[in-house]
Amino acid sequence: MKKIILILTFLVTYISFSQEDAWVYFNDKPNAAAFFSNPLSELSQRSLDRRIAQNISLVINDAPLEATYVSQITDAPGILVMAKSKWLNCLHIRGSFDDIHALLAFPFVNHVHFADNSLNNKMAIPKTISPVNKNLDIQVNFNYGTSANQIQMLNGHLLHQANYTGSGKIIAVLDAGFPNVDVIAPFQRLRDNNQILGGYDYVNKSTNFYSGFDHGTMVLSTMGGYVDGQLIGTAPDAKYYLYITEDVSSENPVEESNWVEAAEQADRDGVDIITTSLGYFAFDNVNYGHTYSDMTGNSAFASQGANIAFTKGMIVLASAGNEGNSTEPHVGVPAEANNVLAIGAVKANRTIASFSSVGPSFDGRIKPDVMAQGQSSILSNTSGNIVAGSGTSFACPIMAGMIACLWQAIPNLTNQQLIDVYKQSCDRFLTPDNQYGYGIPDFQLALNIANLSSLENNKDNFKVYPNPTSTSVSISFPNNYSNASIYFYNTLGQILIEKTITPSVTNVSLEALNSGVYFYKIESNSFTQSGKIIKE
Repeated sequence: MKKIILILTFLVTYISFSQEDAWVYFNDKPNAAAFFSNPLSELSQRSLDRRIAQNISLVINDAPLEATYVSQITDAPGILVMAKSKWLNCLHIRGSFDDIHALLAFPFVNHVHFADNSLNNKMAIPKTISPVNKNLDIQVNFNYGTSANQIQMLNGHLLHQANYTGSGKIIAVLDAGFPNVDVIAPFQRLRDNNQILGGYDYVNKSTNFYSGFDHGTMVLSTMGGYVDGQLIGTAPDAKYYLYITEDVSSENPVEESNWVEAAEQADRDGVDIITTSLGYFAFDNVNYGHTYSDMTGNSAFASQGANIAFTKGMIVLASAGNEGNSTEPHVGVPAEANNVLAIGAVKANRTIASFSSVGPSFDGRIKPDVMAQGQSSILSNTSGNIVAGSGTSFACPIMAGMIACLWQAIPNLTNQQLIDVYKQSCDRFLTPDNQYGYGIPDFQLALNIANLSSLENNKDNFKVYPNPTSTSVSISFPNNYSNASIYFYNTLGQILIEKTITPSVTNVSLEALNSGVYFYKIESNSFTQSGKIIKE
């Protein structure tokens, strides 16, 4: 009996005094009306312009948290506020079970959600603490190459040659630290041109973001680094915000809350693209960890925040993860989110890197989404030396930089429209799988697709639809044309189908063609129009 009493005493003591992580959610935002009457009190003009350009309305989650709610929670006994989220109308807090549970007495508190799900069911068991490896699976070697392959694999050099280098676009980098970005040579060009707009350290609540772990420095170099003849980043003329959200000393759910808080700030600042080479699955406290069954696209806190970021008109990219060889090889948070582009890693020869995490998501969605070079990527270390490193951590920013260039080239597209043409350019678009996703994009082809789509939407041009198609296409005639010839070519330039069309004879069968990508040309008098068609 005495032994049982001791055990019960231990459990009660544990429940009462151990420190737990939780989110406290509020009922409302009493200050919302004031925000809607003056949106510039919370959002920059550039943030509002992004919404206007994409026909996105302001909604309640754009309004700030109610300050009086935050102060009352901050002053509550035993409560430490770790992070804030206006999008999800909550605070990430830390305290004992009893102190957190007592917050439910506040009339403005909707509910409390513990990171340890067993506590949400009013059960408490002793925790197992086992630190998670935080080295992010990076392998750095001496450099004996250049960055050409990682750009040319994506046909990104062709966009650069056309002067699409990310100019006019802003990228937010959410990572573990950016030491020496303010002093080393590969970032001199960014500094000289005032392309680093600011940042923040959400882990230490500090304005010194040129600190922390070296991971973010290496990540940034794949986009913004510039060392002639050795390293040219994929978006050398973009501008950047640098946010530290990752605490390399531990693995805790507060890092997801830091991530969301930084994403909200990126929205305020008018950022176009968020890139993050961070991922979450297991935590040091095993009861806080995610399981594969959580990978449903909008369950985890960071995934919810990433999805909201997309609704604000931004594009969000996340590294797929480096767990391909582990017992849990699946893409993690936030890469698994519905509206996040999960970037996997390939070698220089376009074959998958064995460490690259795989899909599908638990609910069966294709993950990763696309691939870029992540094995032996060329980058800068914190000493300014150009080295090779491996990880989906580098595939992700390489891709993010190229998306900035593409968006510069076709600025009138919404984030969803740009993703649509971008995916159509991928080499596995018709046959995606759970290792490569849709494959490796071709950014020149993506630009061509976007331009052709714009031409086809012009009333003075022929329209070829549907695209993709499984059986046939129809051709809509513009004014002033009574007949035309249409030709379909393979990638070798060989004519496979030729047909005369008129306003009354507009259907062309493609049954004779195998699945794949084909090109067409329409000729009528002195007018010529070209395009691409996908046969499913």
